[in-house]
Amino acid sequence: MTDHAVVSRETWLEARLKLLEAEKELTRRSDELARRRQQLPWVRLDKEYRFETDEGSASLPDLFRGRAQLLVYHFMFGPDYTAGCPSCSAIADGFNGFAVHLANHDVMLWAVSRAPLAKLQAYKRRMGWNFPWASSFDSDFNFDFTVSVTEEQQREGSVDYNYQRAAASRLPAGERPVKPARATPDGATKGAAMTGTEVSTYARERPGMSAFVLEDGIVYHTYAAFARGLDGLWGMYQWLDRAPKGRNETGYWLRHRDKYGDNIGG
Repeated sequence: MTDHAVVSRETWLEARLKLLEAEKELTRRSDELARRRQQLPWVRLDKEYRFETDEGSASLPDLFRGRAQLLVYHFMFGPDYTAGCPSCSAIADGFNGFAVHLANHDVMLWAVSRAPLAKLQAYKRRMGWNFPWASSFDSDFNFDFTVSVTEEQQREGSVDYNYQRAAASRLPAGERPVKPARATPDGATKGAAMTGTEVSTYARERPGMSAFVLEDGIVYHTYAAFARGLDGLWGMYQWLDRAPKGRNETGYWLRHRDKYGDNIGG
């Protein structure tokens, strides 16, 4: 038996209308935040970055493909990974459907990872994805945008991520802590296992997104978000937030979508 309140339709409607007012207020606040994002000042990028893509070597301006705006999802797939991060994969499962709409609205969407291009291409085939995905393997791109860290940075015990310095406690050699994925204590351990790495290697990659604009041949960085700032990009979580039990996360439950067993998605 449930211990949740069970009421008449009339009582439910009264409670729902009160919640609706709060939802409308949140929507208005979200609209205002979107306007503030667009009003952020820009940073001119003079450094040249090179990427490997399905079409060959490309510069950052090349990734715009004739559009004025570029959105990059920093996908956790390090050079030593054997598969993409399961959390990033869950986000990317939605890219195929809306990337074409963005591309026809003056916005290119790319995933960028440090793994060699051949690994990314093989994983795309496995997952059935067709959105653009570039390798930044020989580039400083991931490090400059604070979504990858070096072994030396790990040994020093602190890294910059999500606009703050995150201190790392000292552990035995080869063992480095990482902020639990999705705020679950087993996230890093399970994520590492599913990407064929150990925790310290897995932790050298971080999720994030960056926005750019191209004007008169010059690229400007306009916005970036990390960690929980990516929640709004997860179509799955928007649905779970409306389910009766919400996210209901007591542990790290995400898997690559072809590893759930009863895979109703095909």
